[in-house]
Amino acid sequence: MSTGTGDPRELGVFLKARRADLEPLQVGLPDTGNQRRVAGLRREEVAQLAAISTDYYTRIEQGRMQASVPVLEAVARALRLTGDQRTYLFELAGRVPSEPPARSSRDVTEHCRRLLDQLTESPAVVLSDTMDVLAWNRLAAALLADFAQVPEADRNYVWLLFNDPVLRALYDDWPAGAHACVAYLRMHTARNPNDPRLLSLLARMAPRTDFQHWWQTCEVAVQSTGNKVFHHPIAGTLTLDWDTLTSSTAPDQHIVVWTAEPDSPSHKGLRVLAAAAQKAAETSTLPGSVCERLA
Repeated sequence: MSTGTGDPRELGVFLKARRADLEPLQVGLPDTGNQRRVAGLRREEVAQLAAISTDYYTRIEQGRMQASVPVLEAVARALRLTGDQRTYLFELAGRVPSEPPARSSRDVTEHCRRLLDQLTESPAVVLSDTMDVLAWNRLAAALLADFAQVPEADRNYVWLLFNDPVLRALYDDWPAGAHACVAYLRMHTARNPNDPRLLSLLARMAPRTDFQHWWQTCEVAVQSTGNKVFHHPIAGTLTLDWDTLTSSTAPDQHIVVWTAEPDSPSHKGLRVLAAAAQKAAETSTLPGSVCERLA
């Protein structure tokens, strides 16, 4: 539906500015290495991402065609527009957008935190769709990282897995674990491609050639359940099963819990780690802190 208003000239200026802000690798396109005459994405690349013809997109950008709402939605996704930029796009086009995507909540409920605290023999964390670490219990901090000491901007499981050598060394098969995390993250792009935290993370990960290699394969996966082997300096080798529980009140928050077979060496190792974490908490020094080792 049209609002009867709009500014085709300004729309073209806005679209050019937005595609100039993006590089091919940021949107999953290969970088051919050829020198570009203009900064950012080409018109044909935006058209490809939006699944429309180059001529159609060109006429929109030149103000010679009023795009439909579905096409504008596709262009907004292609250009990775934020919520405010998306609203501005529709204002300039003189169109009424469909319902905007719900904003993600980063607040973890009190009962969820209580659940984490009561899991005394199982490491557990709450992850967002973009794998930001929103909450954790003491055993997860002892096993993986002292997340409280990690700057909030870096408190993302993908970021830490690729950039912290200590967390990386914990994994018996780091490439498989890292590749899986990229596939989980890639799946989120279909659900909310304009998520500002997702776009920020992808921009920060752009220099990582290993991340980019897996990202460009376009493999996707749903985070559900699996098995991981860790080599921990205190608990030894731990073979842990992990399960993902999604909150019914916050579907963009996922509780990941690691458990061990009862009475197995890994179960005993978790108990050793829990005892060490309890002792360390009494002296306010958590063993295995990522930040301490990075210092």
